[in-house]
Amino acid sequence: MRVHTQDSIEIKEMDSSNNNNNPSLPYKVGVPPKQNLWTEFSTTLKETFFSDDPLHSFKHQSKCRQLILGVQAVFPIFEWGRNYNLAKFKGDLISGLTIASLCIPQDIGYAKLANLASQYGLYSSFVPPLVYAFMGSSRDIAIGPVAVVSLLLGTLLQNEIDPVKDAFEYRRLAFTATFFAGITQATLGILRLGFLIDFLSHAAVVGFMAGAAITIALQQLKGFLGIKKFTKNTDIVSVMRSVFGSAHHGWNWETIVIGATFLVFLLFAKYIGKKSKKLFWVPAIAPLISVVLSTFFVYITHAENNGVQIVRHIEKGINPASVKEIYFSGEYLLKGVRIGMVAGIIALTEAVAIGRTFAAMKDYQIDGNKEMVALGAMNIAGSMTSCYVATGSFSRSAVNYMAGCKTAASNIVMSIVVFLTLQFITPLFEYTPNAILSSIIISAVIGLIDYEAVILIWKIDKFDFIACMGAFFGVVFASVEIGLLIAVSISFAKLLLQVTRPKTVILGKIPRTNVYRNIQQYPEASKVPGVLIIRVDSAIYFSNSNYIKERILRWLTDEEEQLKAAGLFDIQFLIVEMSPVTDIDTSGIHALEELHRSLQKRDVQLVLANPGPVVIDKLHASKFASCLGEDKIFLTVAEAIQTCSPKFAEEV
Repeated sequence: MRVHTQDSIEIKEMDSSNNNNNPSLPYKVGVPPKQNLWTEFSTTLKETFFSDDPLHSFKHQSKCRQLILGVQAVFPIFEWGRNYNLAKFKGDLISGLTIASLCIPQDIGYAKLANLASQYGLYSSFVPPLVYAFMGSSRDIAIGPVAVVSLLLGTLLQNEIDPVKDAFEYRRLAFTATFFAGITQATLGILRLGFLIDFLSHAAVVGFMAGAAITIALQQLKGFLGIKKFTKNTDIVSVMRSVFGSAHHGWNWETIVIGATFLVFLLFAKYIGKKSKKLFWVPAIAPLISVVLSTFFVYITHAENNGVQIVRHIEKGINPASVKEIYFSGEYLLKGVRIGMVAGIIALTEAVAIGRTFAAMKDYQIDGNKEMVALGAMNIAGSMTSCYVATGSFSRSAVNYMAGCKTAASNIVMSIVVFLTLQFITPLFEYTPNAILSSIIISAVIGLIDYEAVILIWKIDKFDFIACMGAFFGVVFASVEIGLLIAVSISFAKLLLQVTRPKTVILGKIPRTNVYRNIQQYPEASKVPGVLIIRVDSAIYFSNSNYIKERILRWLTDEEEQLKAAGLFDIQFLIVEMSPVTDIDTSGIHALEELHRSLQKRDVQLVLANPGPVVIDKLHASKFASCLGEDKIFLTVAEAIQTCSPKFAEEV
């Protein structure tokens, strides 16, 4: 038998015509004005794809001015170029020369990661940075090949074509993948779908990058130790088996001495750069110094005759056209599309993250969608000029930033230096030992292992840590593509888990206030006798509506069992606090109807508190508000308690 107290009252019918004017009655929850279908659709579309109002600057402008603004929107160089001066040029010149000294040796090494000839790394630091300088909105990002994308591209491409036996077809597939990487990036930007890259969580990216860094470093053991026969697999087990299997007859001690000596030098240079920001140029110029010294040493000693592997030949001259080499039909077309989409999205994720980081440090805004179009355009242009996928490099961008770059013109300076290198200097790299390139890459990728971020992720969110470690171990123990798949899968799993299993919490009254908060967060908060207050911390959709209904009923069952065991009064009112419920669909309303019927069978009255404009509009449209009774929908939990349990509400 249900026990009723003197405090409990039936909720009375309120007069909707005067309840907002009578201070003794609760304030009625407002229903927003009804919008027509087109207005509602256009508002939603604008908020989804044009939340930054990109056409704002075009309003109230003449046709001529709009044309100028349109050109500046596509080519930002015409906007910042108007205010360009000698002081800015000085900063860009110094930073451009500095990142050029860093990129040249890195590019030669990164090309080998992609299983391409050395000159293709240099090609990719000539054309793409020029295109980006005209179209990009970031002042600090430095464009060129990067280690992770080079490894990813090389791994995916060699699964389709052997880079040694069929180098020409392999190169064609590389250009095809680069073309479609650019198409993917530009399409995402033009259609304003940049938010899709945010589905790859930060934790998954941290783990993927760290795993890729380990994998890249392990791959460099071939050049570092002078091993000639090396596994094509990238997992740590295969690599270590190949390394130790060659220990007795495949290692070359002269190569190891060269590699180890300069690796120590490079790491020491990085240490100096971290100790003093004024000495940022030391780690930036160290790779070029290493290349010059090691090349000179091999040349005068003819160490190549003693088994030291060298670069030998780098093609002289600027990028040859490669439009005719791109597959636009045939069996490799779809393979190029697939590889390009994967490489393009990873490159895009890295570049946008770098651009946002440095924009925040200098307090300016970058347009993510414009960045995607710029990156896409430069890779499309690159694919037609013998380049492979280029993107923003964090190490070069950091050097660019510390060197005092003012605009994207620093990329132009770097491109000019690379152009001069291709035209005149490449023959000098003939005696460059592969060991020094391995040392440069190892020293560069060490920075991708962000152990501090991993520790922070562990402290903040254990599920994020699982995503991070899943991506890391997937790359290290399986392959780059498996690690990427795990990273994406865990990111989506977390998203689905949060959507399908939202939090529901019990609220209590904070002492001496009319504020109701989570009793787990505020243990001193007191429950209201005869009333159970539950807050739903999510929109209510088809994916979670049944779970929310069942979870609320389970809260009610648990609470009633506790009250029965303590000999206290039963629950008479169940208040659902709906402030966090931003939206509800038909499945959600159906779940509320089922909840209402279930509560009626238990002799418990359902009360709603503070439904938002979208929610209350749909509740009225579905007639659920009338079925429930508008006198059971309140503006706040405090007003609901004032009606359901007036004596408790008066207590302070």
